[in-house]
Amino acid sequence: MPPTPPSPTCTASGGRWKTVGREILLHLIDFLVTSYGRDPVITRLLNNTRVHIMPSMNPDGFEATKVPDCYYTRGRYNRNGEDLNRNFPDAFENNSAKIQPETRAVMDWIKNETFVLSANLHGGALVASYTFDNGNPVTGSLKGYSRSPDDDVFIHLAKTYSSNHASMYKGMGCDNRQTFPEGITNGYSWYQLEGGMQDYNYVWGQCFEITLELSCCKYPPEDQLGKFWRDNKVALIEYIKQVHLGVKGQVTDKNGNPIPNAIVEAKGRPHVCPYRTNEQGEYFLLLLPGTYVINATVPGFKSMLKTVEIPDNTGNFSALKQDFSFPEVSAKISSRVASCPKTPLYQELTRASAAVKPTIHVLALMTIMLAIFK
Repeated sequence: MPPTPPSPTCTASGGRWKTVGREILLHLIDFLVTSYGRDPVITRLLNNTRVHIMPSMNPDGFEATKVPDCYYTRGRYNRNGEDLNRNFPDAFENNSAKIQPETRAVMDWIKNETFVLSANLHGGALVASYTFDNGNPVTGSLKGYSRSPDDDVFIHLAKTYSSNHASMYKGMGCDNRQTFPEGITNGYSWYQLEGGMQDYNYVWGQCFEITLELSCCKYPPEDQLGKFWRDNKVALIEYIKQVHLGVKGQVTDKNGNPIPNAIVEAKGRPHVCPYRTNEQGEYFLLLLPGTYVINATVPGFKSMLKTVEIPDNTGNFSALKQDFSFPEVSAKISSRVASCPKTPLYQELTRASAAVKPTIHVLALMTIMLAIFK
């Protein structure tokens, strides 16, 4: 049974959802729709990518701010007075904030889709920030940097956006007190954040997400919004293309049936919450060009290792394809659903090593969002 080709990514507005991000995403929708069939690059992109766009996660906050405001605004909070970008489960500590309806809806969305790449759009600075936003000594917080297992990929994603933005790459920040070399920053290095969406997406959603701060002024005058779109247009398209980095494929049993919940990860970069195949047995791993050993594991059976040479296929709109077939496995008996506890996960990084061993796991896996390759 051949794999279902697409691999999902997502563009959504997250955290401090302000006018600039909302406006830019509406422009993006219009640009993609009107360019399809006319622009060969956009046509190929959309033929090979499923794009989800959420212009605003916090409509109450948007409506609460009626006048232009460059600094602190009531628009940061929902109707219940909660900051939604502090409201997600946290991988490092117990988040005491009550999960809001908007947050729950996004968590369900992430759980029910196979998202691969995402960006959330904020205002208040000019920088591309990447996970982790929170951390502990295991991830390097004592040195002021919280490093994920895919730190190299996140740096690439952030640089892809900043280098294609009209001015973000200059790294000037919004005042003389703060600069961002090459227009990027590790989230924790900038400031520690508990309950953010980008960490949640990466840990539990298997979706690589970065945070895009797109304007020094949070609610700029309306006549400036067109320029923000022009400044970000190329960067958005180039970022979406990055969903086709790395390797994708399908894990099947002896009869060619898809195996859901099989663990598939690159050796040397295990995730504390193991990355697993979806209901169609599909997996998607964002990796930079290079040589990797991909480890596929069906709990209770011997792992299967395959060495792959990953090229840069973003221009071809298709990641490298590598399938796995387990001749001794029947999908009916192998699809045990494992999950990760909600919080906290990153107390001991060594816990992740069990993810690629052929054993039955006692962990039970939980499971925007930009696109899907075909």
